[in-house]
Amino acid sequence: MVEAKTEVIYQRPESFTDVHTHYCPGCTHGVAHRLVAEVIDEMGLREKTIGVAPVGCSVFAYNYFEMDFVEAAHGRAPAMATGIKRVLPDNTVFTYQGDGDLASIGIAEIMHAAGRGENLTVIFINNAIYGMTGGQMAPTTLPGMKTTSSPYGRDVELAGYPLKMAELLAQMEGSGYIVRRSLHDASNIRKAKKAIRLAFEAQERGLGFSMVELLSSCPTNWSMSAQEALGFVEEKMLPVYPLGDYKVTPALQELRV
Repeated sequence: MVEAKTEVIYQRPESFTDVHTHYCPGCTHGVAHRLVAEVIDEMGLREKTIGVAPVGCSVFAYNYFEMDFVEAAHGRAPAMATGIKRVLPDNTVFTYQGDGDLASIGIAEIMHAAGRGENLTVIFINNAIYGMTGGQMAPTTLPGMKTTSSPYGRDVELAGYPLKMAELLAQMEGSGYIVRRSLHDASNIRKAKKAIRLAFEAQERGLGFSMVELLSSCPTNWSMSAQEALGFVEEKMLPVYPLGDYKVTPALQELRV
């Protein structure tokens, strides 16, 4: 009898803790978490990485990563990350922030961190809504999009247009790597992982501020099924938030494939 041979090709990253997350079914925060964990493992960074969790849906992110983590006040993750990186310059420091945290209460912190060229990495989850607090309109909410605080749809004459953070931060001289990717299908998830790796490579090479914006779904607050929410990202969010590389410093060009 020939013994069957098995090969493990997919398993929990070492940088992940073995616990259930609190995220709603269909939310792509879990996908983003896994991509970050895989990249940190593959780059051998876990023992020197420090993450910064914000206030928002990802407020408990420190429970899901098997590495050092700190909690920041709402919107202040870039400020805390700046302090950590300056005190511990040999460590890898990243923030994991939602659109309310980064683009609303924390917009001053993120703009100035990029302007100063702080050598840290930001993972920015853009689901166009406030998730944790009940689905209110966010700075990234699409024109006409209904939320609990804009039940008739976002009126740009009253609330203005969505903030496009990748485009904004790409203009800052201290930025080294600014891109936007999406998590709505397998192909784009693979591209997102490559971008996350390049963002950490930028930090390891001392190339300044880096941010990967990830378009993400929020089935609960969008009042959709998980599948419908992925379709919403593709059909509605991509035209407003085009995917692409908004700034890639020449020192990273050789690594792009």
